[in-house]
Amino acid sequence: MLHAASASSFCLTYPRNLHYPCYLTKPLVKTRLSVRCSLPDTNKGAQAEYTPWLVIGLGNPGNKYHGTRHNVGFEMIDSLSQAEGILMNTIQSKALIGIGSIGEVPVLLAKPQTYMNFSGESVGPLAAYYKIPLRHILLVHDEMSLPNGVLRLQPKGGHGYHNGLKNVMGHLDGSRSFPRLSIGIGNPPGSMDMKAFLLQKFSSVERNQIDASLEQGVEAVRTLVLHGFNSHVNRFNLGQKYKYHKV
Repeated sequence: MLHAASASSFCLTYPRNLHYPCYLTKPLVKTRLSVRCSLPDTNKGAQAEYTPWLVIGLGNPGNKYHGTRHNVGFEMIDSLSQAEGILMNTIQSKALIGIGSIGEVPVLLAKPQTYMNFSGESVGPLAAYYKIPLRHILLVHDEMSLPNGVLRLQPKGGHGYHNGLKNVMGHLDGSRSFPRLSIGIGNPPGSMDMKAFLLQKFSSVERNQIDASLEQGVEAVRTLVLHGFNSHVNRFNLGQKYKYHKV
């Protein structure tokens, strides 16, 4: 069952993995969501505060587009939802969203239900409503400049002629200073039309590569959410770069 989120009914009931008492502050007005956790008595009631992440996958809604190259952003959200036990059952700001946590950090997963080129109509309002800082907005999208199944995690960047990404930037005041996880889908073969290529489904070999990349992507997102852009992310990107390197 889908639910429509509103200011009066929306709340997070996470994190679920902590071994000490926690509560989530729920604002009465638009503000930044946060989790405050009371630490053990040895810390004299000290509190740690975690800023939530908004993780958005780009794609097109509807069965017609399921499994196509242009929808791998949606697939990553589905993989995260399954891996973290986050139920995608709420509609808000033209998006299907799920609310949960990765470790101690609260996350909002989102799949815009606009078409790809209007994804910013969901991302902008969600980020503004919950006061999510740009550095905690992770956009997941397909990328033709990368070989099929190769991932790249970056703290910022341009749109690279990706219309969905371009539209999101436009709804974030033109900023490019937000993280993105790019999923390689390769280039159209020969003179194949680009739009036809994007709406094409993967071959069996390509599908296996994408499935493996989704598993790796889940671990990359976990690392980013829990530790930020650190040496682990750098090693992840380097490993991806040479994943299918031909000697």
